[in-house]
Amino acid sequence: MKKLLHIIVLIIFCVFLNSAVATSAKNIQEVQSMVNALHWLGHDCFKIVKDVVIYTDPFNIKKQDKADIILITHEHFDHCSPDDIKKIQTKDTVIVATADCAHRLGGTVHTIKPHQTITIKGITIQAVPAYNTNKQFHPKAKGWVGYIIALQGFRIYLAGDTDYIPEMNSLQNIDIALLPVSGTYVMTADEAAQAAIAIKPKVAIPMHYGAIVGSIADAKKFENLLKGKVDVVIKEIQQ
Repeated sequence: MKKLLHIIVLIIFCVFLNSAVATSAKNIQEVQSMVNALHWLGHDCFKIVKDVVIYTDPFNIKKQDKADIILITHEHFDHCSPDDIKKIQTKDTVIVATADCAHRLGGTVHTIKPHQTITIKGITIQAVPAYNTNKQFHPKAKGWVGYIIALQGFRIYLAGDTDYIPEMNSLQNIDIALLPVSGTYVMTADEAAQAAIAIKPKVAIPMHYGAIVGSIADAKKFENLLKGKVDVVIKEIQQ
């Protein structure tokens, strides 16, 4: 009887283990699917295509498109660019932006501050702080933001123009982190790697290089610093 009980326990354990492995594998596949849904258009501009079309900080847009949601992190010209926004904006497009951008934009605009959350077209969008700690290009007092986008059960963190700030240590359950790596105005590759280790995303994607400042070398350095710690995907520009 005792031997039979041991066998039953072993069978239950094996079933649980196989189920856990299958779930883990499925999660990895799902994360990869979400990574594939992120199209990098250069600088901090991503086009996310997953049920809806979300653009982040449209800049140097090469062709006309239709965005459901546009997220603007702050008022600098390479993030809040009305001419680029017009190329992807329709009468149904909803823009989420900081208040200092609103007067430059037309259509449906929702202003947002750090720590505020808004739901648009079924997508939950949380604004989080983004600022410099050792330079003055992005002062904390401006109230500029990054975003956490909750989409199909996944959480995508768009850091915005920021240094490695204390608030990053409190971010939880981030599946994909989009982090600036160029230095000068934002984190260096070394600082971005520290941020990624603190955030613990399933995948980190470097951005903010190759346009105004920074190069692919910054992205490669970021990748090398995180080997064995955080998976890094370096996107190619898809415009």
